[in-house]
Amino acid sequence: MTTRRLLLALAVLGPVAAIADTPPSAPVEVLDQGIVAVMRAARTTSFAQRAQMFTPVVQSTFDLPRIVYSSIGPRFASYSPAVQAELLDVFTQFTVASYVANFDDYNGERFEILPETRRVGADEVVRTRMVQTSGEPVKLDYVLHREGDGWKIVDVLLNGSISRWAVQRSDFRALLASGDPEPLIASLRAKVTRLAAGHTD
Repeated sequence: MTTRRLLLALAVLGPVAAIADTPPSAPVEVLDQGIVAVMRAARTTSFAQRAQMFTPVVQSTFDLPRIVYSSIGPRFASYSPAVQAELLDVFTQFTVASYVANFDDYNGERFEILPETRRVGADEVVRTRMVQTSGEPVKLDYVLHREGDGWKIVDVLLNGSISRWAVQRSDFRALLASGDPEPLIASLRAKVTRLAAGHTD
């Protein structure tokens, strides 16, 4: 598939903000489609190109401001609007880079959204699995929060139970122990650089 065709395909996925009166699984389906498109593009496009293509998908399907606030805690409200915007921007880059780096090849994988959801407070958990051509399916569950008439992803559960954001929350808050946001910003930028260079550890 050519880069132009991939760009056109992802352009169709882009305006997810228009999703309204849809089930919680709708953003997850769009995200899964975006991941597969990025995987298919891995052999013919650069990391930067794939990140550019995938950014609108992440911004449309995740409630990034809520995730950043939850990860940093009440201290986030004390930062200036410029610092808040910088934190949101670098966190978005890190989220995109994590997906692009970890889904960097395509060998016939597909995603399945399981029909049963479960409620956690006001949120819904949508269960998915990535079916590989060989080996066991990989479980990825998504916690979604209702935003107006639609839904946004607010957490990812690895193997159905391990919260991605809970794991990173302690790291974020340790870097913010002094109150200065710069160590966290620098750490996230460094991680984006490492992911772009092919390091996923």
